[in-house]
Formats: sequence, C-alpha cells, structure tokens
Amino acid sequence: MLSLDKLQSTGKKATRDGFGAGLKAAGDQHDNVVMLTADLRGSMKSEDFINTYPERFVQVGISEANMMGLAAGLATGGKIPVTTTFANFSTGRVYDQIRQSIAYSDKNVKICASHAGLTLGEDGATHQILEDIGMMRMLPGMTVINPCDYNQTKAAVQAIVEHHGPVYLRFGRPSWPIFIPEDTKFEIGKALHLSEGSDVSVFATGHLVWYAVEAARQLKEEGISVDLINIHTIKPLDEEAVVASARKTGAVVTCEEHNKYGGLGSTIAECLSKQLPTPQEYVATDDTFGESGEAEELLEKYGLGVKDIVAAVKRAVGRK
Repeated sequence: MLSLDKLQSTGKKATRDGFGAGLKAAGDQHDNVVMLTADLRGSMKSEDFINTYPERFVQVGISEANMMGLAAGLATGGKIPVTTTFANFSTGRVYDQIRQSIAYSDKNVKICASHAGLTLGEDGATHQILEDIGMMRMLPGMTVINPCDYNQTKAAVQAIVEHHGPVYLRFGRPSWPIFIPEDTKFEIGKALHLSEGSDVSVFATGHLVWYAVEAARQLKEEGISVDLINIHTIKPLDEEAVVASARKTGAVVTCEEHNKYGGLGSTIAECLSKQLPTPQEYVATDDTFGESGEAEELLEKYGLGVKDIVAAVKRAVGRK
C-alpha cells in the first residue's frame, strides 16, 4: 500500500501522453497490435508507434463507425486492434457498432478514448461526454478502465493488450500531476489502495484521484482519517476491496469526472446495496452537460473540486 506522504507530484503530463507511451511499449512487445484512428493521430499522442510501425497503422479518416467495423474484422483475423479518437466519438457516435460488432461478438478490440469529461475544456458540451462510463459498462463483457495519471495510463495500455476481450480505456487531455510510482503494477479489476484510514472511504477514478489525495491531506489536518482507494477498473469492480473498506469506515464518498448516473458512484452503490448498505455521497456532475472553459475552472464550477470532496466527506461522516 502507498501512503499520503508518498503520493507527491513529480511533474505533469497528460494521461493521453501515457496512452501514447503505453501503445509504443505494447507494440514493441506484440507484433499483432494494430492502431486505428479517426483523423486524430496527433491528439492521441501516437506518433512514436506510427513512426516505428507504419505498416500497423490505419488512418480511417472521420469515419468512426467504419473504424469499429474494421477493428472487429481485424480482431477476427487475429490482430489486437486499438481504436483511437475522442471519448465522445468512441462511444456515443458509434454505440451501435460497438454493441453489435464488438461486444455482442466478444471481439478482442481495445477502444481507447481521449478527451473525456469536462477537462476536454474549450471544445465545450458537444465534446465533453459525461455519460460514457455508464454506456460502456452496461455492455455485456466490456471491461471499463479509467486511469488517474501518466504512469497508470501507460501501464494500463500494456495490461489491456495482454487481456483478451473488449476493453474501453478512458483518458484525458490536460496536463495532470504524475503521482503513481512508475513501477506500480497495474492489475485489471484490482483496486489500488492509496492510503489507510478509519473514518470514511473515498473511492476515486481518473483525474479526480489526485483531487481526492489533496482532499485527504486537508482532512487529515482536521482529524478525519480517509481510507483512499483508486478504482481504475470500474468494470469488473473490485467488490472485495469496496466492501472491506466500507465495513471498516461506515461511510463512503465516490469521486468521478462523469455524470452521477451510471458511473463509478452508481457502480459502488449497486455493490453496497447488495452486500453492505452504507451512507454514500457523490462527487460527480449533477445530471447536466458541460460548457466551454478552462479545465480546472470547469471542475470547480461543476462541483468536482477539492473543496467539494472535503464537503462530501463531512456529509458522509455526519450520516454515520
């Protein structure tokens, strides 16, 4: 287990940069990895892979639905296709193709989606998808992963290539603190315990893991002990870790850059309602679309800031 003292930022890089580094590493290890993109090779930070393996790169143009069909066909032929575009186009625009050609057929396709959530920033509400985790986790057999920083994203890419079956990997645009040690093992379906605590369980995913770390530090100064867990794999959920933490603390807060319906909070609530009903507070967007703006300003405006996590923890503890 890590600790709050050890969770220090060593710099900033976007999680999409971690994807690019992980894709190159996966390509070095597996000669059947093929990358497809819908006119976004630069935005996906994939130039190292493309320059090294140009024969394993397919530019489909602005034709996302066709990209999913091509990926399913490549998987049928024994390749490991990695599709790349923005999260909105990776899910909402092509949901039927994913459902029918990839999920229903259990194809070994890796759907890798950048620019997720509010932190897409200035491109605004039409691109800031906040429903994608819910959409993808409802598909039978689909693994859903949302890493928190550059290092974890790089490791996640290599892990999903090793995993057989359809995967949705979600990551983001902005530069973000790097705080997970580079040598930390990434295990699909296994939560990462970041800090031991006794008063409240905080389950966070994606960019909000760092905000949860900062909130836990503030709360520690106020005498509130946070059991902090990084849920990088939303499906399959590490139910054992969730229930064990909730049993220990008796109060839960979930933190995500996603709609409060269908995402991490819903997943945790479904688990606990069956096994250990526990007071729970949500840090998530409240049934709304986003808007254009600076990434961190949008997180604050929509109630996803450090102060919002601190307030949610105090509410949860007060309900014990």
